[in-house]
Amino acid sequence: MTARATAPRDAFMPHAPDAFGRGLAMAVAAHLLLVVALSVGVSWHVSPPEGIEAELWAAVPQMAAPRAVEPEPPPPPPVPVAKVEPPPEPVKTAPVVAPEPDAQIAIEKAKRKKELAKEAAKQAAKEAAAREAEKLAEQKRKDEAADKRRAELEKKKHDEAQAAATAAAREKQMQRLAGLAGATGAPTATGTALQSAGPSADYLGRIKGRIRPNVSFPDTLPGNPAVEIDIRLGPDGRILSSRIVKPSGVREWDDAVLRAIERTEVLPRDESGKVPPAMTIVYRPRD
Repeated sequence: MTARATAPRDAFMPHAPDAFGRGLAMAVAAHLLLVVALSVGVSWHVSPPEGIEAELWAAVPQMAAPRAVEPEPPPPPPVPVAKVEPPPEPVKTAPVVAPEPDAQIAIEKAKRKKELAKEAAKQAAKEAAAREAEKLAEQKRKDEAADKRRAELEKKKHDEAQAAATAAAREKQMQRLAGLAGATGAPTATGTALQSAGPSADYLGRIKGRIRPNVSFPDTLPGNPAVEIDIRLGPDGRILSSRIVKPSGVREWDDAVLRAIERTEVLPRDESGKVPPAMTIVYRPRD
């Protein structure tokens, strides 16, 4: 007897299948269980055969005819209605108008003519009033425009005059300020001019001395009346005009002084070599 070599068995290898008998036993048991279940679940009984009904069909398919529809009953005949004829319309006859006499026609025409004339007069008066109102409105617009222009011109003139006065005052002030350094007045003088316009006392004495020889008047005049005379001179000292500013009260004395000034013709120059353009002297008989 030969010994069959066997390899050592691995612990992780699957077991070898059992013999054929185990599988067969399991199959037989399963079938038995199936037969028992069918026997219990199905109720077996014997009954006579029932009748069989069968419907006959045509060998070739055919379409059925439509079902018969009962016709609707005809409507009842209409009830005849008796036609009522309308009553005949009455025959219209033209009203009989009595002919008016000629006098009545003339009165109606005159009345209508008078009404038309009154309406025309009212319309003409309305149109005239409308034209007059329009004319007054236009005149009012013109007057308002003229007043506006006049006010604008007056305002413009006033503004210009005010501006000119302001400019003149400013110019005068500037000239006064600019010329104060060249003033020739005395330290106690209170004026604002650069030079004194009137002659000095010495100069007045020289002028009176020049005029005195030309005075022709008797020395018997009572009192010592004073006459004030304004004299206008040229640059060279020539007397241009003379007039009495304040009379002395003795007309003959005033005229004698005026004649003496005219005979003098030329007055002397002052200390600066100049002649004032105007001066006022007071002359008395005993000066």
